[in-house]
Amino acid sequence: MNLLGTLVAIGTGIAGLFGGMLIRRLIIEARLESLDKISKKIIEDAHKEAKTIKKEADFQAKDLLYQMKQDFETETRGRKQELIEVERLLLQKETSLEKKDEALESKELELGRQEDGLAEREAQVEARKAQYEILTRECQVELERVACMSAAEAKERLVLSMEEEARHEAAKLIKRIETEARETADRKAKEIISLAIKRYSGDFVAEKTVSVVHLPSEEMKGRIIGREGRNIRALEAATGIDLIIDDTPEAVILSGFNTLRREVARISLERLITDGRIHPARIEEVVQKVEAELDGQIREAGEQAAFDVGVHGIHTELIKLLGRLKYRSSYAQNVLQHSLEVAFLCGIMASELGLNPKLAKRAGLLHDIGKAVDHEVEGPHALIGADLAKKHGEAAHIVEAIAAHHEDIPVTSMLTVLVQAADTLSGARPGARREMLESYIKRLEDLERIATSFKGVEKSYAIQAGREVRIIVESAQISDDEAVLLSRDVARKIEEELMYPGQIKITVIRETRAVEFAR
Repeated sequence: MNLLGTLVAIGTGIAGLFGGMLIRRLIIEARLESLDKISKKIIEDAHKEAKTIKKEADFQAKDLLYQMKQDFETETRGRKQELIEVERLLLQKETSLEKKDEALESKELELGRQEDGLAEREAQVEARKAQYEILTRECQVELERVACMSAAEAKERLVLSMEEEARHEAAKLIKRIETEARETADRKAKEIISLAIKRYSGDFVAEKTVSVVHLPSEEMKGRIIGREGRNIRALEAATGIDLIIDDTPEAVILSGFNTLRREVARISLERLITDGRIHPARIEEVVQKVEAELDGQIREAGEQAAFDVGVHGIHTELIKLLGRLKYRSSYAQNVLQHSLEVAFLCGIMASELGLNPKLAKRAGLLHDIGKAVDHEVEGPHALIGADLAKKHGEAAHIVEAIAAHHEDIPVTSMLTVLVQAADTLSGARPGARREMLESYIKRLEDLERIATSFKGVEKSYAIQAGREVRIIVESAQISDDEAVLLSRDVARKIEEELMYPGQIKITVIRETRAVEFAR
């Protein structure tokens, strides 16, 4: 019973299984059939749409082709019109070129005829030229016969005559110009000197116009300047010297051309720094004391110089001016020391010549006294010194020696010649004015060489330590006007070839002597 039930159950399950599978298969087949119908419909719809798209594309292609055809035809018509216009222009140019060609041919024919005419004329000109040369030679031979000289000699004489005339006229013109220039020379010289002082900044000027005062500390600079600069202004006003306070560590620079005032400023500033009390009232007080002390030192220096030379009875004002020369230099040479040397040299030469040595020493000591005040009084220092000596009771021959030692006035006494010689010796001494002996001698030789290189110069002498060149010319070859021109030419050549301090005076001497002997 159980077995049968089990078999029935199994059979029922198997039948149900096959039934389910059959039903599932039928469902799948129905779905597949439905899907097949749908796909066929989609394919049909796609074929229809493709046909529609193809038709639209055909229509668009036809439209585009038609439009391109229209554009091509339009462009072709434009190009054709352009080609027609170009062809017309080419025809016009061709016609023009033909006309020009005809014109050129006619011109060539004309030029050919002109060339033939020119050849004939050229032949005529050559014939006339040959005839002219023959006539010229005949005239030249005749002129040489009449003048008794060749053409070259006549040309040389003509050139020399014209050269002499030109030089003579040039000398006259230069002399007139120099005469006119002397009227404004003083003003122009002052302008040039002022410009030179402003522009010249060499080591020598810096050395001779600047003093340095060392400070204990940088704080002292502020005290020297003072509140709103009142201390430095008071010091500059009292001394007349410029104070330069810059980045130089622990130093103040005093700048000025007056050596004496700069010395007053230096001593005053050093005392103020040492004292520590720096204010306008104290500055004026110290400056006055230093000026009084320096006046005493200057007087002592003058008295000592007079004592060393052995000259007595000199006026106290002249003694004071003599002492001021201690603070004056010329070409880096101390003027007081230079005056002492000149005095000793004058005394030695006077003794050898049998003249009064004390008188010569006195003239030599006082010869540069004018340099003590030449920055305060206008004029050459020799004439200034002569005026001072005359004012303070010096003898006439002493005054004359002082005034004439640079030939500002004519030399008339032997004493003046001694002072001139001693002044030259002291200034020309090697080392006295920072000049080596070799360069000094070479400069003198070069000056004389340049002077004697000119035509008509008989002798030349470099004197006054090379500050003057005297040229003696032959009077038969050089006239008075040409002497002016010669001095100018020598000066110009010296300027071009030599380097020298200061200026060099060129003196041309021309004289005519007639000598006869009575027998």
